[in-house]
Amino acid sequence: MQFIETRGNDGQKPQSVSFSEAILSPSASFGGLYVPNALPNLDKDFLENHLLSHYKVLALDFLQKFGIDIERETIQEALKRYDAFDNASNPVPLSQIEEDCFVAELYHGPTRAFKDMALQPFGYILSKLAQQKGENYLIMAATSGDTGPATLETFKNQANIKVACLYPEGGTSDVQRLQMVTEDGKNLKVIGVKGDFDDTQNTLKSLLASGDFKNELKHHNIKLSAANSVNFGRIIFQIIYHIHSYLELVRQEKIQMGEKIYLVVPSGNFGNALGAYYAKKAGLPIEKILISSNINNILTDWITKGVYDLTVRTLIHTESPAMDILKSSNVERIMFDKFGAKRTKELMENLEKEGKYQLTQNELEKLREDFDASFSDDAACEAVIGNYAQKGYIMDPHTATCIGAYEKLRDKKLKTVVYSTAEWTKFSPTVSKALGNELKNDIEALKWVSEHANVAVPPVINALFKKPIIHTVVVEKEFIKKEMLDFL
Repeated sequence: MQFIETRGNDGQKPQSVSFSEAILSPSASFGGLYVPNALPNLDKDFLENHLLSHYKVLALDFLQKFGIDIERETIQEALKRYDAFDNASNPVPLSQIEEDCFVAELYHGPTRAFKDMALQPFGYILSKLAQQKGENYLIMAATSGDTGPATLETFKNQANIKVACLYPEGGTSDVQRLQMVTEDGKNLKVIGVKGDFDDTQNTLKSLLASGDFKNELKHHNIKLSAANSVNFGRIIFQIIYHIHSYLELVRQEKIQMGEKIYLVVPSGNFGNALGAYYAKKAGLPIEKILISSNINNILTDWITKGVYDLTVRTLIHTESPAMDILKSSNVERIMFDKFGAKRTKELMENLEKEGKYQLTQNELEKLREDFDASFSDDAACEAVIGNYAQKGYIMDPHTATCIGAYEKLRDKKLKTVVYSTAEWTKFSPTVSKALGNELKNDIEALKWVSEHANVAVPPVINALFKKPIIHTVVVEKEFIKKEMLDFL
């Protein structure tokens, strides 16, 4: 399997690269991204062969079907990271909340969020590649709350790896911040940024593409990579759990093999949704992917109107902070697949120079073949959380945005999988408020919700409040580069 570039080739980089090259150096020509030049075929035989498969068996077969240049033994060791999840045999349980609606719970890993599903095995593979090559890497991550903790956890004390993690000050939940600033690995650096997630992500992408920064790292004998979903090493693992969710419905006798379903994906940087799109394109029977957003609903405009306009928007801080994003990286990969490299480069350059772009009517129709979108504000999400709590199911505010899409966007009455991207414990003040008791303090909120709703708080969350703060640096975005170099 070879990987090509979303904005075409600049004559300096190779025309195509292997999977290992794409994940070690994820910045492509003209500031673009790497994408596979083909996808494996998820035909009926593949699905039926894995109807009774363990998650790790499904993942191994899919990755080998993809033809990535990673040794089988390395992949197997990477997939053993799922053994530390709540249920090693089923790391993504499926819970039924309505007659035709099921929640795929992606948060049963060590940091209680969906990023563990990709970053746990990906981190092992990237570290192993660095060791095999005898190279040292700086892994950069910009986080809106979940990528950071998962990245730090997977790379903690890994050989040949240093990590610099950027988070927006005040732009994460208290639990998410504590998961980062209490990490004590000697190879980790956590930097708070005075700004929002887009500021941290824009800095990360500019440094990834910066020849000067790479030359400075070269003096330290260090190369540069990233753990955000700009890195396809993340995306490839995010395809797998969509296949698993479909097979779970068949195993539970909720659908027949080959029957189509809807997927509802809460989206910020669009990596989770991109994984669903690749699964659909590869042959998984998906009717449509329904995208849910919070009030920062730029993705809703993009999918329903073909408009991506940053000039009329200011980021709004919400109770679902992982979706407080205006510049969504992975829409570029969708546009490349739909419209080609030349048009993608033109659209992305318009976004960078003018702050906006407009799809043609034909392009919008192509986009809407696979996607529809809606959004919910905080009040609507609180109502959803409160409603389902009365039915005995506790969800976080990101998952709550999905219910509006489930109720309003389906043209057919098909079974629907909603993706829950974080455990409620990461947003307990919001959950307590939705349940009728507005508590600002995370410790109090965790205790109250646990007792009131009879749900357990995992020990890993309770322990956060007793750990010492290791990382205290908060800087303006122009000083991020200096902080990284000082760390190295």
